[in-house]
Amino acid sequence: MEIPPIAVLHESRSDATARLFADRRENPADRERIEEELVRINMRVAADATRRFRNRGIATDDLEQVAYVGLVKAVKGFDPDRGHDFLSFAIPTIRGEVRRHFRDLGWTVRPPRSIQETQTKILGCEGELTQQLGRAPRPSEIAAHLGLDLDLVIEALGASGCFAPVSLDATLGEDDDALTQRLGHDDGGFDVAEARAVLAPLLAQLTPRERKIVEMRFGRGCTQAEIGKEIGVTQMQVSRLLARLMTRMRHELSVPRAA
Repeated sequence: MEIPPIAVLHESRSDATARLFADRRENPADRERIEEELVRINMRVAADATRRFRNRGIATDDLEQVAYVGLVKAVKGFDPDRGHDFLSFAIPTIRGEVRRHFRDLGWTVRPPRSIQETQTKILGCEGELTQQLGRAPRPSEIAAHLGLDLDLVIEALGASGCFAPVSLDATLGEDDDALTQRLGHDDGGFDVAEARAVLAPLLAQLTPRERKIVEMRFGRGCTQAEIGKEIGVTQMQVSRLLARLMTRMRHELSVPRAA
């Protein structure tokens, strides 16, 4: 099924969706055709709802197909007489269908059976509670609805990381979650510290004048002309001095040192 252009959806999706649900109520004999049209104009929304689940080991095309299944269920199950916008019901339903797909096929680390069973119950009631409340249900409301311990519900909701655990070697990014933000990351200071440790013995062997040249050129970023003016030589002489110094220091670095 072809997804309509995003511009058309942006201009007409919400109004068209409300109109079609009204048509469905007034023309029950035409229900199947109307629901097909509702699915068609909301397919872009369903595809966008899979973004948070991508790159977790299941192909994007497969995720979108599962999202379309969730969209069909949302269209068939939505009751506009309750007065809530369709998306407030559809998005949890679609995401629930995608999470169910992960539960069946996408585990990297399998949690205890009690957690898996609780997730199944949560997925089954989230859409209903969302439509009743007009918003996503809180963990405490899910626990009360299911008659489960709140801690168990919270643990089940937090088990989504078992689909694709966060790497302990991962570096920080703008969209990293709280776990990643508590982990270490690459520190540019390590390279500087290593360079200082390697170069310190070599710099100690230089004359004060040579150390000044090196410090001005590589520590302060001075030009050869600025260095020449500071030490009283021409720019050409500075260039030759630097070339000899670099050759000597490279040689020192290449010579194995006794343990």
